[in-house]
Amino acid sequence: MLRGVDLRVTRPRVAALSAVHDHPHADTDSIIGVVREDLGDVSHQAVYDVLRALTAARLVRRIQPPGSVARYEARVGDNHHHVVCRSCGAIADVDCAVGAKPCLTASDDHGFAIDEAEVIYWGLCPDCSTATSS
Repeated sequence: MLRGVDLRVTRPRVAALSAVHDHPHADTDSIIGVVREDLGDVSHQAVYDVLRALTAARLVRRIQPPGSVARYEARVGDNHHHVVCRSCGAIADVDCAVGAKPCLTASDDHGFAIDEAEVIYWGLCPDCSTATSS
């Protein structure tokens, strides 16, 4: 994957990419923890730089719901959305509601060539809604 986007294959890049694949919607600190489990001592800055390079190469996607820290996911190349728990912050993927890319048809695109739409659904996850009703 890395060579396919002209990125040099390094242990930190492989470890970070693997961490994002294994832990969807993980924040930077969580990814740093997983990378350190694999590689030992690696600096925060090195992981930040790797995540920036992977995002720029479109191997990972950076999302940041309002009120949340940045999170990373390996699901790229499609136009999916997210559902976020208002209580615990859990995030899950949500496919577009109908059709291949219905969210990419804006009522007025103002001349933009739209290639992505960001929709965030908010609510309570099953664990939090059960805890609230108890």
